[in-house]
Amino acid sequence: MKMTLALAVFIATLASTNVAAALTCETLVTLPLQDGVVTSAVSVPGPSFTAPDGRTYQKVRPFCRVTATLTPTSDSLINVEVWLPTSGWNERFEGTGNGGYGGNIALDVPEMVAAVNAGRTVAATDMGTAPSTNNDADALVGHPEKWIDFGYRATHLMTVAAKQIITGFYGRGPRYSYFHGCSTGGQQALMEAQRFPDDYDGIIAGAPANNRTHVHTNAVWVYKQFHATPASYFTPDKVDLVTKSVVAACVVKSGGLTTDNFLTDPRFCDWDPVSIQCPLVDGTNCLTADQVNAARAIYDGPRNPSNGHLIYPGSVRGSENAGDLGWNALGSTPEPQFDSLFKWVFGPTWLWPTYDFNRDMADVDLLLAPILNAMSPDLSAFKSRGGKLIGYHGWADPIIQPQDTIDYYNRVAATQGKQSAKALAETQTFFRLFMVPGMNHCSSGAGPNAFGNRYSAHIVVPDAPVADATHDIFLALQRWIEEGVAPQHIIATKYVNDDTAEGIQMTRPICALPKVPRYSGAGNTNDAASFICADDHATNNVSAAPEYLH
Repeated sequence: MKMTLALAVFIATLASTNVAAALTCETLVTLPLQDGVVTSAVSVPGPSFTAPDGRTYQKVRPFCRVTATLTPTSDSLINVEVWLPTSGWNERFEGTGNGGYGGNIALDVPEMVAAVNAGRTVAATDMGTAPSTNNDADALVGHPEKWIDFGYRATHLMTVAAKQIITGFYGRGPRYSYFHGCSTGGQQALMEAQRFPDDYDGIIAGAPANNRTHVHTNAVWVYKQFHATPASYFTPDKVDLVTKSVVAACVVKSGGLTTDNFLTDPRFCDWDPVSIQCPLVDGTNCLTADQVNAARAIYDGPRNPSNGHLIYPGSVRGSENAGDLGWNALGSTPEPQFDSLFKWVFGPTWLWPTYDFNRDMADVDLLLAPILNAMSPDLSAFKSRGGKLIGYHGWADPIIQPQDTIDYYNRVAATQGKQSAKALAETQTFFRLFMVPGMNHCSSGAGPNAFGNRYSAHIVVPDAPVADATHDIFLALQRWIEEGVAPQHIIATKYVNDDTAEGIQMTRPICALPKVPRYSGAGNTNDAASFICADDHATNNVSAAPEYLH
Protein backbone atom coordinates (compact mmCIF):
# COMPACT_ATOMS: atom_id res chain seq x y z
CA MET A 1 0.00 0.00 0.00
CA LYS A 2 1.35 3.42 -0.92
CA MET A 3 2.05 5.86 1.85
CA THR A 4 -0.03 9.04 1.67
CA LEU A 5 1.77 12.35 1.53
CA ALA A 6 0.24 13.39 4.87
CA LEU A 7 1.44 10.21 6.56
CA ALA A 8 4.92 10.60 5.10
CA VAL A 9 5.11 14.17 6.39
CA PHE A 10 3.94 13.04 9.84
CA ILE A 11 6.58 10.29 10.09
CA ALA A 12 9.29 12.67 8.90
CA THR A 13 8.22 15.18 11.54
CA LEU A 14 8.47 12.55 14.27
CA ALA A 15 11.95 11.60 13.14
CA SER A 16 13.15 15.20 12.93
CA THR A 17 11.97 16.00 16.45
CA ASN A 18 13.50 12.84 17.96
CA VAL A 19 10.11 11.61 19.18
CA ALA A 20 9.78 7.88 19.84
CA ALA A 21 7.29 5.58 21.47
CA ALA A 22 7.57 6.07 25.22
CA LEU A 23 8.05 3.15 27.61
CA THR A 24 6.57 2.74 31.07
CA CYS A 25 8.96 2.94 33.98
CA GLU A 26 9.20 -0.80 34.65
CA THR A 27 9.62 -1.69 30.96
CA LEU A 28 12.73 0.49 30.71
CA VAL A 29 14.68 -2.64 31.75
CA THR A 30 14.28 -3.75 28.11
CA LEU A 31 15.89 -0.60 26.73
CA PRO A 32 19.24 -1.28 25.00
CA LEU A 33 22.08 1.03 26.03
CA GLN A 34 25.40 1.95 24.48
CA ASP A 35 28.15 0.14 26.42
CA GLY A 36 25.80 -1.26 29.05
CA VAL A 37 22.46 -2.52 30.30
CA VAL A 38 19.59 -1.25 32.42
CA THR A 39 19.59 -3.32 35.60
CA SER A 40 16.41 -2.05 37.25
CA ALA A 41 13.55 0.39 36.74
CA VAL A 42 11.20 1.04 39.64
CA SER A 43 8.48 3.60 40.25
CA VAL A 44 8.99 5.60 43.44
CA PRO A 45 5.62 7.03 44.52
CA GLY A 46 6.93 9.47 47.13
CA PRO A 47 6.56 11.53 49.23
CA SER A 48 9.39 9.76 51.07
CA PHE A 49 12.41 8.01 49.63
CA THR A 50 15.00 5.91 51.47
CA ALA A 51 18.40 5.92 49.81
CA PRO A 52 20.75 2.89 49.77
CA ASP A 53 22.76 4.39 52.65
CA GLY A 54 19.65 4.38 54.86
CA ARG A 55 18.92 8.10 54.82
CA THR A 56 15.28 8.96 54.24
CA TYR A 57 14.20 12.05 52.30
CA GLN A 58 10.75 13.62 52.64
CA LYS A 59 8.57 15.62 50.25
CA VAL A 60 9.96 13.87 47.18
CA ARG A 61 7.96 14.01 43.96
CA PRO A 62 7.04 10.68 42.32
CA PHE A 63 9.74 9.51 39.93
CA CYS A 64 11.02 6.54 37.97
CA ARG A 65 14.33 5.29 39.37
CA VAL A 66 16.53 3.57 36.80
CA THR A 67 19.86 1.89 37.50
CA ALA A 68 22.32 0.81 34.82
CA THR A 69 25.74 -0.78 34.56
CA LEU A 70 28.14 0.36 31.83
CA THR A 71 31.12 -1.74 30.72
CA PRO A 72 33.05 0.07 27.97
CA THR A 73 36.05 -2.21 28.65
CA SER A 74 36.47 -5.67 30.18
CA ASP A 75 37.83 -4.04 33.35
CA SER A 76 35.14 -1.34 33.62
CA LEU A 77 32.11 -1.46 35.87
CA ILE A 78 30.39 1.93 35.92
CA ASN A 79 27.19 2.22 37.95
CA VAL A 80 24.66 4.85 36.93
CA GLU A 81 21.32 6.05 38.27
CA VAL A 82 18.79 8.13 36.37
CA TRP A 83 15.72 9.63 38.03
CA LEU A 84 12.81 10.75 35.87
CA PRO A 85 9.81 12.73 37.21
CA THR A 86 6.64 10.72 36.64
CA SER A 87 4.79 13.90 35.68
CA GLY A 88 5.61 17.54 35.13
CA TRP A 89 8.97 17.00 33.42
CA ASN A 90 10.24 20.41 32.25
CA GLU A 91 12.43 18.96 29.46
CA ARG A 92 15.64 19.68 31.37
CA PHE A 93 18.32 17.14 32.24
CA GLU A 94 20.97 17.50 34.94
CA GLY A 95 24.15 15.47 35.28
CA THR A 96 25.71 15.53 38.75
CA GLY A 97 29.31 15.30 39.91
CA ASN A 98 31.13 13.39 42.62
CA GLY A 99 33.57 13.98 45.45
CA GLY A 100 36.99 12.50 46.07
CA TYR A 101 37.50 9.19 44.31
CA GLY A 102 33.77 8.60 43.82
CA GLY A 103 32.88 4.96 44.42
CA ASN A 104 29.21 5.48 45.26
CA ILE A 105 26.14 7.45 44.31
CA ALA A 106 24.76 8.10 47.80
CA LEU A 107 26.44 11.51 48.07
CA ASP A 108 24.57 12.66 44.96
CA VAL A 109 21.13 11.85 46.39
CA PRO A 110 20.42 15.32 47.90
CA GLU A 111 21.11 16.97 44.55
CA MET A 112 19.01 14.32 42.76
CA VAL A 113 16.09 14.95 45.10
CA ALA A 114 16.37 18.69 44.47
CA ALA A 115 16.46 18.11 40.71
CA VAL A 116 13.42 15.81 40.60
CA ASN A 117 11.44 18.19 42.83
CA ALA A 118 12.29 20.98 40.36
CA GLY A 119 10.95 18.90 37.47
CA ARG A 120 14.32 17.90 35.99
CA THR A 121 15.58 14.46 35.06
CA VAL A 122 18.88 13.80 36.78
CA ALA A 123 21.73 11.29 36.57
CA ALA A 124 24.64 10.24 38.78
CA THR A 125 27.50 7.75 38.53
CA ASP A 126 29.99 6.14 40.89
CA MET A 127 32.63 6.88 38.19
CA GLY A 128 33.42 3.17 37.95
CA THR A 129 35.69 3.29 41.00
CA ALA A 130 33.80 1.05 43.48
CA PRO A 131 34.76 -0.21 46.01
CA SER A 132 36.77 3.00 46.38
CA THR A 133 35.59 5.57 48.89
CA ASN A 134 35.85 9.34 48.98
CA ASN A 135 39.43 9.30 50.34
CA ASP A 136 40.66 5.81 49.46
CA ALA A 137 41.13 4.36 45.97
CA ASP A 138 43.86 1.83 46.72
CA ALA A 139 41.62 -0.79 45.11
CA LEU A 140 42.34 0.78 41.70
CA VAL A 141 46.04 -0.10 41.77
CA GLY A 142 46.81 -2.06 38.60
CA HIS A 143 43.55 -1.07 36.86
CA PRO A 144 44.43 1.57 34.25
CA GLU A 145 41.05 1.30 32.52
CA LYS A 146 39.39 2.33 35.77
CA TRP A 147 41.70 5.35 35.94
CA ILE A 148 40.33 6.38 32.53
CA ASP A 149 36.77 5.78 33.74
CA PHE A 150 37.49 7.98 36.75
CA GLY A 151 39.23 10.62 34.64
CA TYR A 152 36.54 11.25 32.04
CA ARG A 153 34.90 8.19 30.50
CA ALA A 154 32.34 7.38 33.22
CA THR A 155 30.87 10.89 33.25
CA HIS A 156 30.51 11.02 29.47
CA LEU A 157 28.97 7.56 29.22
CA MET A 158 26.61 8.37 32.10
CA THR A 159 25.44 11.32 30.05
CA VAL A 160 24.95 9.26 26.89
CA ALA A 161 23.07 6.53 28.75
CA ALA A 162 20.90 9.03 30.64
CA LYS A 163 19.79 10.69 27.40
CA GLN A 164 18.92 7.29 25.94
CA ILE A 165 16.85 6.46 29.03
CA ILE A 166 15.14 9.87 28.98
CA THR A 167 14.18 9.42 25.34
CA GLY A 168 12.93 5.91 26.07
CA PHE A 169 10.71 7.09 28.93
CA TYR A 170 9.29 10.32 27.54
CA GLY A 171 9.53 9.63 23.83
CA ARG A 172 11.83 12.61 23.36
CA GLY A 173 15.20 13.80 24.58
CA PRO A 174 15.89 16.78 26.86
CA ARG A 175 15.58 20.26 25.44
CA TYR A 176 18.32 21.57 27.75
CA SER A 177 21.13 19.65 29.43
CA TYR A 178 23.08 20.91 32.47
CA PHE A 179 25.95 19.60 34.57
CA HIS A 180 26.48 20.56 38.21
CA GLY A 181 29.46 19.42 40.28
CA CYS A 182 32.02 20.53 42.85
CA SER A 183 35.48 19.24 43.78
CA THR A 184 35.87 16.05 41.73
CA GLY A 185 32.56 17.18 40.26
CA GLY A 186 34.31 20.37 39.15
CA GLN A 187 36.94 18.25 37.41
CA GLN A 188 34.15 16.27 35.72
CA ALA A 189 32.55 19.56 34.67
CA LEU A 190 35.68 20.88 32.98
CA MET A 191 36.40 17.49 31.39
CA GLU A 192 32.95 17.65 29.82
CA ALA A 193 33.48 21.19 28.51
CA GLN A 194 36.90 20.32 27.09
CA ARG A 195 36.48 16.75 25.80
CA PHE A 196 32.75 16.41 25.15
CA PRO A 197 31.45 19.91 24.35
CA ASP A 198 28.21 18.56 22.86
CA ASP A 199 27.08 16.79 26.05
CA TYR A 200 25.80 19.83 27.95
CA ASP A 201 24.40 23.27 27.19
CA GLY A 202 25.36 24.68 30.58
CA ILE A 203 27.97 23.57 33.10
CA ILE A 204 28.72 24.55 36.71
CA ALA A 205 32.26 23.77 37.89
CA GLY A 206 32.75 24.33 41.61
CA ALA A 207 36.21 24.22 43.25
CA PRO A 208 37.43 22.05 40.37
CA ALA A 209 40.02 19.33 40.98
CA ASN A 210 40.88 19.62 37.29
CA ASN A 211 44.60 19.93 38.05
CA ARG A 212 44.36 16.49 39.58
CA THR A 213 47.96 15.26 39.73
CA HIS A 214 49.19 18.52 41.23
CA VAL A 215 46.30 18.86 43.70
CA HIS A 216 47.32 15.51 45.15
CA THR A 217 50.99 16.45 45.08
CA ASN A 218 50.15 19.54 47.12
CA ALA A 219 48.44 17.31 49.72
CA VAL A 220 51.71 15.39 50.12
CA TRP A 221 53.65 18.67 50.29
CA VAL A 222 51.42 20.05 53.05
CA TYR A 223 51.62 16.78 54.98
CA LYS A 224 55.41 16.80 54.75
CA GLN A 225 55.59 20.32 56.19
CA PHE A 226 53.41 19.35 59.15
CA HIS A 227 55.62 16.36 59.90
CA ALA A 228 59.05 17.78 59.05
CA THR A 229 59.93 17.80 62.77
CA PRO A 230 58.01 17.08 65.99
CA ALA A 231 57.73 20.83 66.49
CA SER A 232 56.20 21.41 63.02
CA TYR A 233 52.82 19.89 63.76
CA PHE A 234 49.79 22.18 64.18
CA THR A 235 47.26 21.37 66.86
CA PRO A 236 43.72 22.74 66.42
CA ASP A 237 44.38 25.66 68.76
CA LYS A 238 47.46 26.67 66.74
CA VAL A 239 45.49 26.47 63.48
CA ASP A 240 42.81 28.68 65.00
CA LEU A 241 45.50 31.11 66.16
CA VAL A 242 46.88 31.39 62.63
CA THR A 243 43.52 32.13 61.01
CA LYS A 244 42.58 34.71 63.64
CA SER A 245 45.96 36.41 63.16
CA VAL A 246 45.54 36.41 59.38
CA VAL A 247 42.05 37.90 59.54
CA ALA A 248 43.06 40.56 62.08
CA ALA A 249 45.94 41.64 59.85
CA CYS A 250 44.20 41.49 56.48
CA VAL A 251 40.42 41.76 56.80
CA VAL A 252 40.38 45.43 55.71
CA LYS A 253 43.38 45.10 53.41
CA SER A 254 41.54 42.33 51.55
CA GLY A 255 38.59 44.63 50.88
CA GLY A 256 36.33 43.54 53.72
CA LEU A 257 34.82 45.18 56.78
CA THR A 258 36.32 45.26 60.24
CA THR A 259 33.37 43.17 61.43
CA ASP A 260 34.09 40.34 58.96
CA ASN A 261 35.78 37.19 60.25
CA PHE A 262 36.97 36.18 56.77
CA LEU A 263 38.96 37.71 53.90
CA THR A 264 37.29 39.17 50.83
CA ASP A 265 40.23 38.89 48.39
CA PRO A 266 43.20 37.14 50.06
CA ARG A 267 45.54 38.08 47.21
CA PHE A 268 46.05 41.37 49.07
CA CYS A 269 47.18 39.60 52.25
CA ASP A 270 50.91 39.19 52.82
CA TRP A 271 50.76 38.18 56.48
CA ASP A 272 53.93 36.42 57.59
CA PRO A 273 53.68 33.76 60.33
CA VAL A 274 56.94 35.01 61.83
CA SER A 275 54.87 37.86 63.28
CA ILE A 276 53.54 35.44 65.92
CA GLN A 277 56.68 33.34 66.41
CA CYS A 278 57.45 32.43 70.01
CA PRO A 279 60.43 34.43 71.32
CA LEU A 280 61.96 31.51 73.21
CA VAL A 281 59.77 28.54 74.11
CA ASP A 282 56.49 27.26 72.69
CA GLY A 283 53.29 28.80 74.02
CA THR A 284 49.56 28.84 73.39
CA ASN A 285 49.60 32.20 71.59
CA CYS A 286 52.62 31.80 69.36
CA LEU A 287 54.24 29.49 66.81
CA THR A 288 57.47 27.55 67.09
CA ALA A 289 60.21 28.32 64.57
CA ASP A 290 59.45 24.99 62.90
CA GLN A 291 55.76 25.86 62.63
CA VAL A 292 56.67 29.20 61.05
CA ASN A 293 58.80 27.38 58.48
CA ALA A 294 56.01 24.88 57.81
CA ALA A 295 53.39 27.63 57.36
CA ARG A 296 55.63 29.59 55.00
CA ALA A 297 56.22 26.51 52.86
CA ILE A 298 52.49 25.71 52.74
CA TYR A 299 51.63 29.27 51.68
CA ASP A 300 54.36 29.11 49.04
CA GLY A 301 53.28 25.78 47.56
CA PRO A 302 55.11 22.67 46.34
CA ARG A 303 58.27 23.29 44.35
CA ASN A 304 60.64 21.19 42.28
CA PRO A 305 63.82 21.06 44.41
CA SER A 306 66.07 20.83 41.36
CA ASN A 307 65.10 24.22 39.90
CA GLY A 308 62.71 25.88 42.35
CA HIS A 309 59.82 25.85 39.87
CA LEU A 310 56.36 26.09 41.41
CA ILE A 311 54.31 22.93 40.87
CA TYR A 312 51.01 24.23 42.25
CA PRO A 313 49.90 27.50 43.91
CA GLY A 314 50.25 27.58 47.66
CA SER A 315 47.60 27.64 50.34
CA VAL A 316 45.54 30.83 50.60
CA ARG A 317 45.79 32.82 53.80
CA GLY A 318 42.59 32.58 55.76
CA SER A 319 41.86 28.97 54.75
CA GLU A 320 43.70 27.26 57.60
CA ASN A 321 40.85 26.70 60.06
CA ALA A 322 38.38 25.05 57.70
CA GLY A 323 36.76 22.36 59.82
CA ASP A 324 37.21 18.74 58.75
CA LEU A 325 39.40 19.79 55.82
CA GLY A 326 41.53 22.41 57.56
CA TRP A 327 45.21 22.26 58.42
CA ASN A 328 44.76 20.11 61.48
CA ALA A 329 42.65 17.54 59.61
CA LEU A 330 45.09 17.47 56.70
CA GLY A 331 47.97 16.70 59.03
CA SER A 332 46.33 14.37 61.54
CA THR A 333 45.86 11.27 59.34
CA PRO A 334 48.40 8.40 59.29
CA GLU A 335 49.33 9.33 55.69
CA PRO A 336 48.45 12.20 53.36
CA GLN A 337 44.80 12.36 52.39
CA PHE A 338 43.85 11.22 48.86
CA ASP A 339 47.27 9.60 48.30
CA SER A 340 45.97 6.49 46.47
CA LEU A 341 46.78 8.18 43.17
CA PHE A 342 50.50 7.76 43.85
CA LYS A 343 50.03 4.06 44.55
CA TRP A 344 48.51 3.71 41.07
CA VAL A 345 51.87 4.86 39.72
CA PHE A 346 54.39 3.42 42.20
CA GLY A 347 52.53 0.40 43.57
CA PRO A 348 50.63 -0.42 46.78
CA THR A 349 53.74 -0.28 49.00
CA TRP A 350 54.50 3.36 48.12
CA LEU A 351 55.28 5.50 51.18
CA TRP A 352 54.81 9.25 51.32
CA PRO A 353 58.24 10.11 52.86
CA THR A 354 59.91 8.77 49.69
CA TYR A 355 58.14 11.17 47.33
CA ASP A 356 60.57 13.14 45.16
CA PHE A 357 58.98 16.38 43.92
CA ASN A 358 61.29 16.34 40.90
CA ARG A 359 61.66 12.82 39.55
CA ASP A 360 58.45 11.32 40.96
CA MET A 361 56.33 14.31 39.94
CA ALA A 362 57.51 13.82 36.36
CA ASP A 363 56.60 10.11 36.45
CA VAL A 364 53.12 10.82 37.87
CA ASP A 365 52.43 13.44 35.22
CA LEU A 366 53.70 11.22 32.41
CA LEU A 367 51.31 8.41 33.32
CA LEU A 368 48.24 10.16 34.76
CA ALA A 369 48.09 13.80 33.61
CA PRO A 370 46.80 12.90 30.10
CA ILE A 371 43.77 11.12 31.56
CA LEU A 372 43.11 12.88 34.88
CA ASN A 373 43.97 16.56 34.31
CA ALA A 374 41.43 18.84 32.63
CA MET A 375 43.77 21.75 31.95
CA SER A 376 43.17 22.67 28.32
CA PRO A 377 42.22 26.37 28.02
CA ASP A 378 40.73 25.77 24.58
CA LEU A 379 36.96 25.85 25.08
CA SER A 380 36.27 27.00 21.54
CA ALA A 381 34.09 24.00 20.62
CA PHE A 382 31.95 24.45 23.73
CA LYS A 383 31.74 28.19 23.13
CA SER A 384 30.87 27.87 19.44
CA ARG A 385 27.83 25.70 20.11
CA GLY A 386 26.50 28.26 22.59
CA GLY A 387 27.62 26.52 25.77
CA LYS A 388 27.84 28.50 29.02
CA LEU A 389 30.17 27.72 31.91
CA ILE A 390 29.96 29.06 35.47
CA GLY A 391 32.80 28.40 37.88
CA TYR A 392 32.87 29.12 41.59
CA HIS A 393 35.48 28.63 44.28
CA GLY A 394 35.63 29.43 47.99
CA TRP A 395 38.47 31.75 48.94
CA ALA A 396 38.94 29.73 52.15
CA ASP A 397 39.31 26.36 50.41
CA PRO A 398 42.21 24.48 52.09
CA ILE A 399 42.56 21.51 49.70
CA ILE A 400 42.01 22.78 46.14
CA GLN A 401 43.72 26.11 45.82
CA PRO A 402 41.43 28.91 44.56
CA GLN A 403 44.39 30.64 42.88
CA ASP A 404 44.72 27.68 40.51
CA THR A 405 41.11 28.14 39.37
CA ILE A 406 41.76 31.83 38.73
CA ASP A 407 44.89 30.89 36.78
CA TYR A 408 42.87 28.51 34.61
CA TYR A 409 40.26 31.19 33.98
CA ASN A 410 42.98 33.64 32.95
CA ARG A 411 44.47 31.08 30.55
CA VAL A 412 41.08 30.59 28.95
CA ALA A 413 40.85 34.37 28.52
CA ALA A 414 44.31 34.43 26.94
CA THR A 415 43.14 32.02 24.24
CA GLN A 416 40.60 34.58 23.02
CA GLY A 417 43.40 36.26 21.07
CA LYS A 418 42.61 39.84 21.99
CA GLN A 419 44.03 42.53 24.23
CA SER A 420 43.52 41.93 27.94
CA ALA A 421 40.29 43.91 28.44
CA LYS A 422 38.72 42.63 25.24
CA ALA A 423 39.81 39.06 25.98
CA LEU A 424 38.10 39.22 29.37
CA ALA A 425 34.93 40.65 27.83
CA GLU A 426 34.93 37.90 25.20
CA THR A 427 35.49 35.21 27.85
CA GLN A 428 32.59 36.48 29.89
CA THR A 429 30.24 35.87 26.97
CA PHE A 430 30.46 32.14 27.78
CA PHE A 431 32.50 31.65 30.99
CA ARG A 432 32.18 33.45 34.32
CA LEU A 433 34.00 32.73 37.55
CA PHE A 434 32.65 33.62 40.99
CA MET A 435 35.09 33.70 43.91
CA VAL A 436 33.33 33.27 47.27
CA PRO A 437 34.84 35.13 50.26
CA GLY A 438 35.05 33.02 53.41
CA MET A 439 33.72 29.79 51.86
CA ASN A 440 35.56 26.53 52.50
CA HIS A 441 35.70 23.58 50.11
CA CYS A 442 32.47 23.68 48.08
CA SER A 443 30.38 24.89 51.03
CA SER A 444 30.37 26.02 54.70
CA GLY A 445 32.86 28.48 56.14
CA ALA A 446 32.87 31.81 57.94
CA GLY A 447 31.46 33.77 55.01
CA PRO A 448 28.13 33.60 53.14
CA ASN A 449 28.26 30.21 51.44
CA ALA A 450 24.76 29.06 50.43
CA PHE A 451 23.75 30.04 46.89
CA GLY A 452 22.16 26.91 45.46
CA ASN A 453 25.42 24.95 45.75
CA ARG A 454 23.44 22.14 47.31
CA TYR A 455 25.89 19.31 46.91
CA SER A 456 29.46 18.67 47.84
CA ALA A 457 31.40 15.63 48.95
CA HIS A 458 31.28 16.78 52.55
CA ILE A 459 28.14 18.71 53.38
CA VAL A 460 24.68 19.40 52.03
CA VAL A 461 23.86 23.09 51.81
CA PRO A 462 20.15 23.98 51.73
CA ASP A 463 18.63 26.04 48.98
CA ALA A 464 18.85 29.80 49.22
CA PRO A 465 15.91 31.51 50.96
CA VAL A 466 14.47 32.59 47.61
CA ALA A 467 14.70 30.05 44.79
CA ASP A 468 15.38 32.39 41.89
CA ALA A 469 18.24 33.21 39.55
CA THR A 470 19.48 35.91 41.93
CA HIS A 471 20.06 33.48 44.80
CA ASP A 472 20.59 30.13 43.06
CA ILE A 473 23.61 29.43 40.86
CA PHE A 474 21.85 26.65 38.95
CA LEU A 475 18.91 28.90 38.11
CA ALA A 476 21.37 31.65 37.15
CA LEU A 477 22.95 29.29 34.63
CA GLN A 478 19.55 28.18 33.42
CA ARG A 479 18.52 31.80 32.84
CA TRP A 480 21.77 32.50 30.98
CA ILE A 481 21.20 29.55 28.64
CA GLU A 482 17.48 29.89 28.11
CA GLU A 483 16.96 33.66 28.30
CA GLY A 484 20.38 35.03 27.40
CA VAL A 485 20.76 36.93 30.69
CA ALA A 486 24.30 36.51 32.04
CA PRO A 487 24.71 36.59 35.85
CA GLN A 488 26.52 39.67 37.14
CA HIS A 489 26.37 38.53 40.75
CA ILE A 490 24.64 35.94 42.92
CA ILE A 491 23.38 36.55 46.44
CA ALA A 492 25.00 34.19 48.95
CA THR A 493 23.54 33.56 52.40
CA LYS A 494 25.29 32.83 55.66
CA TYR A 495 23.06 30.94 58.09
CA VAL A 496 23.85 30.91 61.78
CA ASN A 497 26.16 27.90 62.26
CA ASP A 498 25.35 27.05 58.62
CA ASP A 499 21.96 25.78 59.79
CA THR A 500 18.78 27.13 58.15
CA ALA A 501 16.83 26.39 61.31
CA GLU A 502 18.89 28.98 63.21
CA GLY A 503 18.12 31.82 60.82
CA ILE A 504 20.05 34.10 58.48
CA GLN A 505 23.20 35.76 59.78
CA MET A 506 24.00 37.78 56.68
CA THR A 507 23.73 37.96 52.91
CA ARG A 508 26.33 39.26 50.49
CA PRO A 509 26.80 39.23 46.73
CA ILE A 510 29.43 37.08 45.11
CA CYS A 511 30.68 38.72 41.97
CA ALA A 512 31.97 37.66 38.58
CA LEU A 513 35.76 37.95 38.43
CA PRO A 514 37.52 40.39 38.36
CA LYS A 515 34.90 42.08 40.53
CA VAL A 516 34.50 41.53 44.27
CA PRO A 517 31.87 42.66 46.80
CA ARG A 518 32.41 46.14 48.24
CA TYR A 519 30.40 47.89 50.93
CA SER A 520 28.63 50.87 49.38
CA GLY A 521 29.17 52.99 52.48
CA ALA A 522 25.55 53.02 53.60
CA GLY A 523 23.05 50.48 54.86
CA ASN A 524 23.05 47.31 56.92
CA THR A 525 26.43 45.56 56.62
CA ASN A 526 24.68 42.20 56.92
CA ASP A 527 22.45 42.89 53.90
CA ALA A 528 23.59 42.19 50.34
CA ALA A 529 21.71 45.30 49.18
CA SER A 530 24.38 47.41 50.90
CA PHE A 531 27.13 46.05 48.65
CA ILE A 532 28.21 46.57 45.06
CA CYS A 533 30.50 44.58 42.78
CA ALA A 534 33.72 46.46 42.00
CA ASP A 535 37.03 45.59 40.37
CA ASP A 536 39.77 45.58 43.01
CA HIS A 537 42.47 45.42 40.27
CA ALA A 538 44.28 42.49 41.87
CA THR A 539 47.30 41.50 39.80
CA ASN A 540 49.12 39.20 42.24
CA ASN A 541 48.20 35.97 40.47
CA VAL A 542 50.86 33.38 41.20
CA SER A 543 50.89 30.58 38.64
CA ALA A 544 52.63 27.22 38.45
CA ALA A 545 55.57 26.81 36.07
CA PRO A 546 54.60 26.05 32.43
CA GLU A 547 55.66 22.40 32.64
CA TYR A 548 52.96 21.82 35.28
CA LEU A 549 50.09 23.38 33.31
CA HIS A 550 49.01 20.16 31.65
